[in-house]
Amino acid sequence: LLGGFVDFTFIQEPQDTVTVRGGVLQLDCQAQSDAAAGPLTITWRKDGVLLSAVVDERRRQLTNGSLLVQNIVHSRHHRPDEGEYQCLATLEGLGSIVSRTARVIVAGPLKVVVPTESVSSYLGDTALLRCEVSGDPTPVIRWQKNREDLVVTLDPDSRLAVLPSGSLQVSRVQPPDSATYRCLADNPGSTRTGTDAELRVLPEPGVTRNLQFLQRPSRVMALLGTDAILECSASGYPTPSIQWRRGEELIQSCIVLCISAVPPQFLNYPTNTYAYESTDIELECAVTGNPPPTVRWMKNGEEVIPSDYFQIVDGSNLQILGLVKSDEGFYQCVAENSAGSSQAMAQLLLRDPGVALPSAPRDLVPVLVSSRFVRLSWRPPEETGGAVQTYGVYYSQDGVERERSVNVSEPESLELTVSNLKPEESYSFRVVAYNDVGPGESSAPLMITTKPDLQVPSRVESLRAEALSPTSVQVSWEPPSQPNGPVLGYRLLWTESPSGKEQSVEVNGLNYKMEGLNKFTEYTVRVLAINRYGPGTASETVSVTTQSDVPSAPPQNITLEVVLSRSIKVSWQPPVRSAQNGIITAYKIKYRKTGRRGDQEAIEPNNFWYLFTGLEKGSQYSFQVAAMTANGTGPASDWYTAETPENDLDESQVPDQPSSLHVRPLPNSIIMSWTPPLSPNILVRGYIIGYGVGSPYAETVRVDSKQRYYSIENLEPSSHYVISLKAFNNAGEGVPLYESAVTRSLTDPIDPSEDDLFHLFDKYPTPMPDTSTPMIPPVGVQAVALSSDSVRVSWADNSMTKNQKASEVRYYSVKWKTSYSTSGKYKSADTTALSHTVTGLKPNTMYEFAVMVTKGRKSSTWSMTAHATTYEAAPAPKDLTVISREGRPRAILISWQPPMEANGRITGYILYYTLDKNMPIDDWVMEAISGDRLTHQVVDLNLDTVYYFRIQAKNAKGVGPLSEPIHFRTAKESPIGQMRPPHGSATPQKNSNLLVIIVVSVGAITVVVVVIVALICTRRSSAQQRKKRASHSASKRKGSQKDLRPPDLWIHHEEMEMKNMEKAPSVAPSGHDSPMQSYADEASSSISTLERSLAARRGNTRQNDDSYGLTTKQHT
Repeated sequence: LLGGFVDFTFIQEPQDTVTVRGGVLQLDCQAQSDAAAGPLTITWRKDGVLLSAVVDERRRQLTNGSLLVQNIVHSRHHRPDEGEYQCLATLEGLGSIVSRTARVIVAGPLKVVVPTESVSSYLGDTALLRCEVSGDPTPVIRWQKNREDLVVTLDPDSRLAVLPSGSLQVSRVQPPDSATYRCLADNPGSTRTGTDAELRVLPEPGVTRNLQFLQRPSRVMALLGTDAILECSASGYPTPSIQWRRGEELIQSCIVLCISAVPPQFLNYPTNTYAYESTDIELECAVTGNPPPTVRWMKNGEEVIPSDYFQIVDGSNLQILGLVKSDEGFYQCVAENSAGSSQAMAQLLLRDPGVALPSAPRDLVPVLVSSRFVRLSWRPPEETGGAVQTYGVYYSQDGVERERSVNVSEPESLELTVSNLKPEESYSFRVVAYNDVGPGESSAPLMITTKPDLQVPSRVESLRAEALSPTSVQVSWEPPSQPNGPVLGYRLLWTESPSGKEQSVEVNGLNYKMEGLNKFTEYTVRVLAINRYGPGTASETVSVTTQSDVPSAPPQNITLEVVLSRSIKVSWQPPVRSAQNGIITAYKIKYRKTGRRGDQEAIEPNNFWYLFTGLEKGSQYSFQVAAMTANGTGPASDWYTAETPENDLDESQVPDQPSSLHVRPLPNSIIMSWTPPLSPNILVRGYIIGYGVGSPYAETVRVDSKQRYYSIENLEPSSHYVISLKAFNNAGEGVPLYESAVTRSLTDPIDPSEDDLFHLFDKYPTPMPDTSTPMIPPVGVQAVALSSDSVRVSWADNSMTKNQKASEVRYYSVKWKTSYSTSGKYKSADTTALSHTVTGLKPNTMYEFAVMVTKGRKSSTWSMTAHATTYEAAPAPKDLTVISREGRPRAILISWQPPMEANGRITGYILYYTLDKNMPIDDWVMEAISGDRLTHQVVDLNLDTVYYFRIQAKNAKGVGPLSEPIHFRTAKESPIGQMRPPHGSATPQKNSNLLVIIVVSVGAITVVVVVIVALICTRRSSAQQRKKRASHSASKRKGSQKDLRPPDLWIHHEEMEMKNMEKAPSVAPSGHDSPMQSYADEASSSISTLERSLAARRGNTRQNDDSYGLTTKQHT
């Protein structure tokens, strides 16, 4: 034996605690064990997570194990200190035990649920002044009469009683009771004072008045030994008498009842246990309590999950099959109910084989092999090491790692029957002898295959199942062909889909009517016959679906959205699946105008929304929705009301500045609240919040237009932040409002005399998240691109119950970022609808989206992400530049840069030019250019003429916007040899150069005339064709460009290509005649001057007139 049991218990455990914001929390925990058991360590968990893994300077563990939390943090959205705490005591090498769960509540603000209203009561009657205040923990209600404290006792003779709901009951009203009353609610966190209300005492007229219940009894649960009050108030004349009954028993003149709520109590504790590997053990744990407690088992501080080898049997006992060494440790049985919790602990140790142990038993053989059991025999071991205490037979099914074991009932017995085996399965058997020290050597394994199960009945035949109604199915079958004796009965088993819940019933006949089934639900049915040897092989399963019916619940999550002054959009989600009772074929929407009789109906077969148009302005409408199946219409939802505005809100201009902004700093967050712009006629679609250290634009957040406050999280303490807030709509963003705040230091306590911001929040019931109790996240999140900069995100909310009321406000947060982003920063927006359109996105970009739901103090985790890629947007080129060609006064070179956002592959460009920039773009001369070009040459232009140029790009989405027009004046005619400025402007030469030019010109004019005459002759035919084309183009321009002469040569620019400047082109493009060949050679030679022209232009400033700078690198 390596070691004995350890005395390991808690001597102090953490208790439920109520604390306050900014206060100090101390949870005590101490454990003790035998001195020789080794060092003992204490660690803490909060909500199941080890606090050692969470860094927080406010938390520290004292030397005695207690947990101390200073400066308690608590707000609507962030409450890191509230939750469930447990301490974990660990003995190194042996195991751990976990304490009871202590619930820590930070007292939150109180809220008046039902304000006190003035009442009138007749003399001698009963009056009830209501005061319902909610808060955590539940507040204590006290009353004042004429601003003086009212002493109220539970004396049955007293006419005044404060009921558990907080209401003040005044019995047998007397004239002095006429006064002003108000209630006051207190909990450790705050105090709220109710409104003043008057109790008016009227004289009794003596006329019979009907009995009226002012307060009806409701279910009450109280701890054993405490008092419970069942509320009941009634008025009328004659004064009603009230009697109470418990069942049929009449209770005389007593409203105080003892209702038993008993914490868990142990009837049987688990005990410390020795065991051997491969054996089975059962740890007992029997508990009682009211309500009946739930039982769970912990091993070394971790919950035991039931499996094939850890099973809960007999209600609450833990059975461990086929023990292995890792099963050692401390086991705790934890019982809990609403009245409290209790736990009991036991240690499990596995014995190791020691010295002087028996040798292996000999001659293990099967005596009898059946389909479901095997009988074995063996001879004693040669060496026993003392008296044999027992023999253990270990067996395992082929392919299963764990062994089972069973011991002989008598030490001298050398035979054993192993039962509950499976037919036609292979098993391995071995035998071990035990003496006082422990188990000895094992025998060699013996492989045995069980026989087929021939004695039980074969399968039943012709199994059929037919749905009779939405809740019943008729099942019939024929007897088995081989019953192997008289059939004693049949067992019918059916499984519900998709829950997998299986039920069974014993049947004597050959048919059975299954009733009480769920509507429109699939069931799988099987039947097996039973004879004296037991149940036979089950039949093949047959599937059957119960008939459909009308839905049993209304649609859920209904929302109304006022779209325009005459339109309201109604949205909903289907009823919960269990209440659909069939395939939903359509939805019926009833609506009516307030004050008008009669309802109108609309049917929506495809969508989860319906847009009502043509409504009256400034009117209130009510809507209810019902789901329809082929069987009819289900129950309708509650009525939901919305009001159309008198006029459509203006969105042609941006919203005004928000009318106010207030901030309140905390150490790691700033809570901000605001009021909307004063102008009620301008539409506000949301707000943009900016913040940062010293700058309000480091981070931005978008929130819904209904939002009136926001908490900026994860800030640094003692830091100066600047905050901006501006409203926006589709017209743009409004003027921001600025505020600054310095976050508190971690050691700076919150001044309780400061105005509690929670009172401000009462005006704006938008909930804030509480991650301690998460809700179910939205499901079915879908993202669909609407345009190049917007995506519509939609989802379903399964956390909405069928009893959801319109007053239960919830909102959804949508976050998004580009899929390729590595920064991890998201943008977000809030909405109360089940969809949201995200705008301001980049074109042709993939984004990922996720959604979170928040209701009251609860919020879910983020949903699974959905992805969408925005559409390509039409591109817009930039930096359009016109450059003159050196020595070519009739030619220019145009260059540009691709769009800043290509939004896809550029497939081409279109160049437009004209003499009159005011002409429609369709009348400009147009030339197409391939998408891989960033330059283009235009030739045969008129001299000393102003031209206007524009360009646009195109991609698979279409053509983009036109660039702004630029103008350019071609050069004046000049003598040969004159160098033109790189901008192509016709700048006059100085008078000093004029004489030289004239002399040179006279000398060369004869040669020039000869060359010109030769060129005119060779180009005459092509020039005539160009004139015809130019004439046709000029006719389109309606005479506005009569001075634009047709150029001498038409070049197909889309067929040209820029050659290497180092080489001259050898041949002209195919399909050109010899004049075109000549011109192409000339053009190629002139391109070599492009680099010089561009270099000269890079240093110049772009001008509106004649010169434009090329600011980017040219691509050819």
